Amino acid sequence: MAHWLFGEEHEALRRTVRSFVQKELVPHLERWEESQEIPRSVFRRCGELGFFGLKFPEEYGGQGGDYLASAVFKEEVARGGSVGLAGALGVHSGVALPPIFKFGTGEQRRRFLVPGIAGEKVGALAVTEPNAGSDVASIQTTARRDGDSYVLNGSKIFITNGVYADFVLVAAKTDPAAGHRGISLFLVERGTPGFSVGRKLAKAGMLCSDTGYLIFEDCRVPAENLLGEENRGFYLIMDGFQWERLMMALVSVGVAEVALEQAVGYVRSRTQFGQPVARFQAVAHRLVDMATQLEMIRGLTYQALWLFAQGRPCLKEVSMAKLAATEAAHRIAGEALQLHGGYGYMREYPIERIWRDTRVGTIVAGTSEIMREIVAREMELYR
Repeated sequence: MAHWLFGEEHEALRRTVRSFVQKELVPHLERWEESQEIPRSVFRRCGELGFFGLKFPEEYGGQGGDYLASAVFKEEVARGGSVGLAGALGVHSGVALPPIFKFGTGEQRRRFLVPGIAGEKVGALAVTEPNAGSDVASIQTTARRDGDSYVLNGSKIFITNGVYADFVLVAAKTDPAAGHRGISLFLVERGTPGFSVGRKLAKAGMLCSDTGYLIFEDCRVPAENLLGEENRGFYLIMDGFQWERLMMALVSVGVAEVALEQAVGYVRSRTQFGQPVARFQAVAHRLVDMATQLEMIRGLTYQALWLFAQGRPCLKEVSMAKLAATEAAHRIAGEALQLHGGYGYMREYPIERIWRDTRVGTIVAGTSEIMREIVAREMELYR
């Protein structure tokens, strides 16, 4: 249903993206899950249709739109029922590209942003390490200046798009003694000597989205691939966290909506004891609760999105939205699976994949525990 936050141009975009997702993506999801890889043609097609450039200026191949347009794309891809697909496309367009636009040089934008918007190159962000997750300041990967290059050593884990990406934004310590004030970001291209994919990680869900363990061994990166200022990388990373968490909330809203639709469709068609399962009060009331939870997280997420799009302070609201939406999406998916009975646990039904996929939402882009900690501090509870 229409919402006050979005104008007619956004709703027209929503219809376009929804049609694209249903016609060109959904029919292939199971095959991509089995192959555990999204074809590069999907990225190129999204670039061709302008979906990666919705919030970027036309001079770089973008559409000159706004964050609301980009939000519509994220939510509608998730409505296709694959968090893995939404995650891979979202990390490329919403996590890897924005820092290049905001902090990159003209040459960096030409080499990475323009082909990224076109879907010709795929990007990733590599911050998390085996011993450093939410505590970004504790990363151990180093970057030592050597003439006109930096030499990177270390490893990264849980990197979405990390296996097949053409370039990766890598966080490394350029001043190890300075804590978070000594972190820098580097654009490292695939094929750079010393940069390798240690392995493709096996996951419980999001199977079509590749997740990599990356290794840097005396990896020499040209100095011109430094993104922004040296030792300012932590602030570049923090700058992107708000949008990344909003994207996760939007994806959760989209996938919760399709989970509810799957449940309603199934109980209407499934007959037991001489009548459709939907006519049993216990089932109907359960669906009402699921629908109510969906509208609650939609409202919370859209409110945070509005504040973010207006450039207003919204750390608390975004954290609340990410916390509530990801946890509710998994609950709704679980309820939907339960209403499918034994069939819900079978991989031939989409709800099984949705249930597995939604579990990761409370972990990525800041765990639920971290979200609660942020909100507690914003509420000044530790004063």
